[in-house]
Amino acid sequence: MPKLLTEFIGTFFLVLTVGLTVLSGTPFAPLAIGAALMVMVYMGGHISGGHYNPAVTLGAALRGAMDRRDVVPYWVAQLVGALAAAAVVQAVVGATFAPAPGPEAGTLAAVLVEVLFTFALVLVVLNTATAEETAGNSYFGLAIGFTVVVGAFAGGDVSGGAFNPAVGTGPILWQTLAGNGSLSNLWLYLVGPFLGGWLAAVVFKLQHPASSPAEA
Repeated sequence: MPKLLTEFIGTFFLVLTVGLTVLSGTPFAPLAIGAALMVMVYMGGHISGGHYNPAVTLGAALRGAMDRRDVVPYWVAQLVGALAAAAVVQAVVGATFAPAPGPEAGTLAAVLVEVLFTFALVLVVLNTATAEETAGNSYFGLAIGFTVVVGAFAGGDVSGGAFNPAVGTGPILWQTLAGNGSLSNLWLYLVGPFLGGWLAAVVFKLQHPASSPAEA
């Protein structure tokens, strides 16, 4: 239960920050979102691993850094946290939000951006928070948060910058339930991030052929 509660809280505040900053129109939204992820990783990394992202959970499970029986419960906690955050955003500002590709972005470009920056994010998580060589470091949260900042600034206008199935699924589902959207883009934020997370686990094993899991 402590792990699932932590995943719920961390995902909730990540998605809450995404919604409030995006709807405010601030150009500094990527910084706020990356900072939110960073502080939540430091808050819960020692409890649950601080995933807050189903693609990270997939990568961690494939890498052997968590019990695979925990994968689905983690995903449920993350999705419920994202849905709750989307509901709170609407209650606070009276509007819904959901990631979407840029108006001039092609489908292939959007998927590729989601794959690549989720790959980068999960690979950073695995190397800074699960590798023996970096065990006990104090910078893992900063590295993880700034990976999201980089991805959001670089690719947000192309794909919507989710890099996280919970960030995509929760707001899209809530917006659809509220009658303000559709599920047409949902596949993008499932296929792209999950593929990126899987690739990161494959590459991590190539980088560390003899590595065993370690706590950050």
